[in-house]
Amino acid sequence: MRILVVGSGGVGSAFARIARRRPFFEACVLADLDGARARAAADSTGDPRFTAAALDASDRAAVAACITAQRCDVVLNAADPRVVMPIFGGAFDAGATYLDMAMSLSQPHPEQPHALPGVKLGDEQFAVAADWEERGQLALVGMGVEPGLSDVFARYAADELFSSITEVGVRDGADLVVDGYAFAPTFSIWTTIEECLNPPVVWERDRGWFTTPPFSEPEVFRFPEGIGDVACVNVEHEEVLLIPRWVDCDRVTFKYGLGDEFIEVLQVLHKVGLDRTTPVDVRGASVSPRDVVAACLPDPATLGDRMRGKTCAGTWVTGTGTDGRPREVYLFHIADNEETMARDGSQAVVWQTAINPVIALELLAGGAWSGAGVLGPEALPPRPFLDLLVDHDSPWGIDER
Repeated sequence: MRILVVGSGGVGSAFARIARRRPFFEACVLADLDGARARAAADSTGDPRFTAAALDASDRAAVAACITAQRCDVVLNAADPRVVMPIFGGAFDAGATYLDMAMSLSQPHPEQPHALPGVKLGDEQFAVAADWEERGQLALVGMGVEPGLSDVFARYAADELFSSITEVGVRDGADLVVDGYAFAPTFSIWTTIEECLNPPVVWERDRGWFTTPPFSEPEVFRFPEGIGDVACVNVEHEEVLLIPRWVDCDRVTFKYGLGDEFIEVLQVLHKVGLDRTTPVDVRGASVSPRDVVAACLPDPATLGDRMRGKTCAGTWVTGTGTDGRPREVYLFHIADNEETMARDGSQAVVWQTAINPVIALELLAGGAWSGAGVLGPEALPPRPFLDLLVDHDSPWGIDER
């Protein structure tokens, strides 16, 4: 297997540092618009299998040409979600397997944004699924931690824990603290603004997909291993668009533990227009307000030395167990920042995201996972994935409730 990783920021770099311990691939090219950043990420592995390339991921033809020139058979998209479609298309043109950790972007309904979905996450990719399937070519979408591992948990619950499922609710929470900053998101602020201020999507069997206002349906969710109670709210996320396609259930939700202060900051950004992506003129320069916000905040990949605490990703499932009795479980994975920094020099949030495509690629390389078309993680058998996660010395757990 020869891998092209597009994007050499926090997640791309963490992917390389985790993958260096595994023998399943022959070579891995780390590509980035900033060639120097790609070279630094490759050099940080200390592994000659990793090399670097400069690449403009917004150019579909350039992506395809890079895949061909580097003789790669797999493309991992670790770049900004704005360039999902040119990378996705470039992989198709070059005949490569494609993986991403975030899907094509949504557009709110023009008239009823808080009731009806407009263009949903992943719609552009699923629109061409038949083309991928006809070629026998695989696009595995949403293969990070959330989406990704959370979807694997949903499939595992359906296969092994429940005879019928009432709700699959992905719940994300943490007790992470970043010392020295009043406000410092631990993941891309561009992506955080996108998913938190877009109308959240909910799926119900009798209603299909519908939307609600941002930060709706607040609840307090208890996270395991000392994290404790965290206030969570509805947020737009890919799992709600993926899980109902392959898992039989009555309802799917995604809620994120943001905290009151974080929500207040996002609401202020929205009120003054700093969440917008359309460029505005500033003394003759054309700039995106959201890009300005991102430039004013610290790079999340550089915060590891200042962070402490744990982050938890997981899937809460209710329904009827295989014994015919009511059952409620939370399947979860926890990353401790002190441990991930010591192991790979990567902060917990990006490390927890990056380990999952490493596992997925190893399963594809070994044949335990295979398929054609545009598939989500829940379309594939979950047990090999969860077993390999443990083999990476990164255990997962089940909290019976």
